[in-house]
Amino acid sequence: MSFSHDLPPVSNTTIRNVRRDFGEWHLGRPYYLLWALDVDVEPVRRRVAAAQRHLSGLLLDGYLRQPHITVGLCGFPSPAPVHNDDFGVELLHRQVDALKGLQPKAFDIEIGALDGFTSAPYLAVHDGSRHVERLHACLNLAPQLPAHADYRPHVTVGLYGGAWPLDAVHARLAAFVPADALRQRITRISLLGYASGEIGGKLIRIADYDFAHARCIPAAGGAELLPFPLP
Repeated sequence: MSFSHDLPPVSNTTIRNVRRDFGEWHLGRPYYLLWALDVDVEPVRRRVAAAQRHLSGLLLDGYLRQPHITVGLCGFPSPAPVHNDDFGVELLHRQVDALKGLQPKAFDIEIGALDGFTSAPYLAVHDGSRHVERLHACLNLAPQLPAHADYRPHVTVGLYGGAWPLDAVHARLAAFVPADALRQRITRISLLGYASGEIGGKLIRIADYDFAHARCIPAAGGAELLPFPLP
């Protein structure tokens, strides 16, 4: 999944992630889609890499996902939705219409300190004017998909590869001392996808909703993940 939120902890350890297919989740559906803010730029990549080095030995190998801030989940794209987590053209049109109604403008965020859920460490995102939260609320239109009242914008650094003692992990997270917060200008939100059988695999850009022009702009090669046209 794409939100790294956790259930209330039932132990004093992190959640151990494993590398397997998770066929009982994807049911043979090859891709999962989400809306996210693309922050895959060199300063953020360096900050993520530094955090990964700092947490060496704790993380699952092979995490390839580019830096991003998940804003809304979509589901598995389908021309004729059957399952609760299928993503059809009707929901996509409702989401794009909601973005047009929101009329988001360009805004700034800051990416800074290292923190974590019990399943994954992340870089904290500061959004003083709560633009990201408004985008999250705007896109959360499918009651069957996971929703979180405690939505927390973040940049995932990786996934824990073992059940590590939380006290020790928290101390390690707190010992990471980055330089100044990284300020990023946000001018669009992206519709992204990933191969559902690969944990932590690369993201594929499908389209960008450009704030200035209030429309979806398809990405080269990404639209093939959608079995229906973009709005």
